[in-house]
Amino acid sequence: MGRKLYVGNLPYQTGETELTELFSKAGTVESARIMRDMATGRARGFGFVEMATDDEAQRAITELNEYQLDGRKLVVNEARPKPAGMGGGGGGFNRDSRGGGNRREPRW
Repeated sequence: MGRKLYVGNLPYQTGETELTELFSKAGTVESARIMRDMATGRARGFGFVEMATDDEAQRAITELNEYQLDGRKLVVNEARPKPAGMGGGGGGFNRDSRGGGNRREPRW
């Protein structure tokens, strides 16, 4: 069991301080982070909390999974490692800026 927890279905107005206070009921919180959209800065509705020990992490899952926060049921479970090769993406690269791809003949 890891100490890092995934917290999903967060209300968008939830801040890191509020998340830390909530998880402190289950034990010592080492860090809490709300994930945000890079372009807008708006919360994405999920985050990660790292607890001090495995026992505290398990207690947080038991006590806070499906906990009602501002009318939303939280999803709390052990964070899984990011799959290899799953970087920040950015769409495909198209050599033809007109959008024609590898087309050799005229469009008409």
